[in-house]
Amino acid sequence: MKALPVEPSAAPLAIGSRLRAARQGQRLTIDHVAQATGLTKGFLSRVERDLTSPSVSSLLTLCQVLSVSIGDLFAVPQTHLVRREEGPRISLGGEGIVERLLTARSERRVQILHAEIEPHGSGESELYAVDCDVDVLHIIRGSLTLIMTSTSYDLEEGDTLSFSGREPHSWVNHTDLPVTALFVLAPAASGN
Repeated sequence: MKALPVEPSAAPLAIGSRLRAARQGQRLTIDHVAQATGLTKGFLSRVERDLTSPSVSSLLTLCQVLSVSIGDLFAVPQTHLVRREEGPRISLGGEGIVERLLTARSERRVQILHAEIEPHGSGESELYAVDCDVDVLHIIRGSLTLIMTSTSYDLEEGDTLSFSGREPHSWVNHTDLPVTALFVLAPAASGN
């Protein structure tokens, strides 16, 4: 059996921005990292700008100080494209609504639902809650009323309302016009 020869990629591997993000995420200056690692500020600056590559030893030291896994520096970030029309339909209940999931089914950090609500469409008659910490409703087009236990909100095009997903709520389109809205759930609601 013949081996398949694979040439190495000539594309540079850019890890500097990931190292910089880790440093900044911990609110460390280059000076702090230089003192902790014994590396010079100039060298660290060049590494963060991908102007030089650190040795394996220097990279291990940097990763330890920044609490970053070496594997994370080289991992290819996952990217998922969901076109609105191709998003799987879901149903959280209600009348006169078409909902589509715009984030990958496997995404657990956040879910985005695109909703097209017909004139006089409404959510369930009983208030309901969603298993997420934060529910964000953004009105792209039209007007919608969000009903909660002790209050309601009349939302217009461009309005955004954030509330606890565990707060019982429902919604209604009191108008003769359709509504387009986004529901953003963080973290992703379980079971969807």
